[in-house]
Amino acid sequence: MSTFADSRRKAIRPTLARLPPLTSLRAFVATARHLNFVRAAEELHVTSAAVGQQIRLLEDYLGQPLFNRVRGQLHLTPAGLALVPGLTGAFDAVLAAMAQFVQSDHEQPIRVSVAPSFASKWLIPRLDALRRAAPGLQVLVDASTQLTNLDAGDADCVIRYGSGQYPGLVVDHLFSEAVLPVCSPEFADIHGLWGKPEAIEGVPLLHEEGAEHDQSCPDWSGWLRAAGLSCPPSHGGFRLNQSSLVLDAALAGQGLGLGKMRLAEADIRSGRLVSPFGVPQPVSSSYFFATTAHTAKLMRVDLFREWLLAEARALQTMEEIVARRIRPAADMMAAE
Repeated sequence: MSTFADSRRKAIRPTLARLPPLTSLRAFVATARHLNFVRAAEELHVTSAAVGQQIRLLEDYLGQPLFNRVRGQLHLTPAGLALVPGLTGAFDAVLAAMAQFVQSDHEQPIRVSVAPSFASKWLIPRLDALRRAAPGLQVLVDASTQLTNLDAGDADCVIRYGSGQYPGLVVDHLFSEAVLPVCSPEFADIHGLWGKPEAIEGVPLLHEEGAEHDQSCPDWSGWLRAAGLSCPPSHGGFRLNQSSLVLDAALAGQGLGLGKMRLAEADIRSGRLVSPFGVPQPVSSSYFFATTAHTAKLMRVDLFREWLLAEARALQTMEEIVARRIRPAADMMAAE
């Protein structure tokens, strides 16, 4: 005599809308493979209690047991044995499809939009480290100050210098910024700038203007006021539209510039640039990584984001950079 449950199972034909939860099916496949709730839980990164609960949900759905425990050992019932081949094959097909997608996604280049100065002074010198961290990841760097529409597919992600207020995007803070007077060691020697901010009078200064200029950064008039110096800034020097050009001009001995410390870090560390006087003035803008919620899930974007955050965590502190900004006293005495 058939039961109500038997007749109900015969009447309801499985459809996508009527499938049992995929978590239950996944728990069954893992448990059937290991015949052990603990090892199945380890594979699925859940607790054994959670696996057991999912198995019971599937058994309730099917109306019959899938496992028996005999002398402490788990065994598949006839119903469980009948279910294994189809579900195992189905999940193998899903895994193969996802692996193919992940591989093709990884092989596509990631398109990163970034300001020219950040690209040349910070990102490009680190691409070899990125190659070692993520072999095979291709990077297309779009160095531009133009607005980028991520929703329209202009790029996969952006690195921006600003307030971090980018509505609708997934945003990560990378690091803050500060400015400090910088020049070449030879320029500091020629103009007697070592430890003498008052010597700035009449010295050619480098000024940043244009699309990359940060309104929260002091110009030379503002910096001199904050430093308590009454001398007006020199009218000599050059006006440049990118932060990197200010640093390049300083490297070439063309003047004294207010350099962004994160961009000048490598040149300060090597001794190509020095800061003969003054203390860093923090600015309100910072560097941020941003992308859309959908694009953030792509493997190539996730790899790049994780590498970027790791590089940001490994950066020297502002204090460590400042500690290297002036040549040792022995070098200064030798120069004299």
